[in-house]
Amino acid sequence: MTTTYEQLCAILVRDYQLQPEALALTAPLEDLGIDSLGLAELLFNVEDEFHITMPSEPVELLTLGDVVNFIDGLIAAQDGDALPPTPMSAAFAPAP
Repeated sequence: MTTTYEQLCAILVRDYQLQPEALALTAPLEDLGIDSLGLAELLFNVEDEFHITMPSEPVELLTLGDVVNFIDGLIAAQDGDALPPTPMSAAFAPAP
């Protein structure tokens, strides 16, 4: 059985040409070269790969672990196992 983390890493290696050894749960997305536009693209890919629907509200996803937890929450909510994850704030919102 493939974990969410393993599937996400496969997407990042395939679509972003990232090295697998750089992909730790604590890795900040920004350090991986994934800015707000890259995150939006990643989330579209995640929707397709995981067969889930992203909420329209922005979410704060700063690390690879944040993305994994968010995906797991959406999958659980879709399966009726839990409430959907609550968006926290705009991802990579520009500084005032």
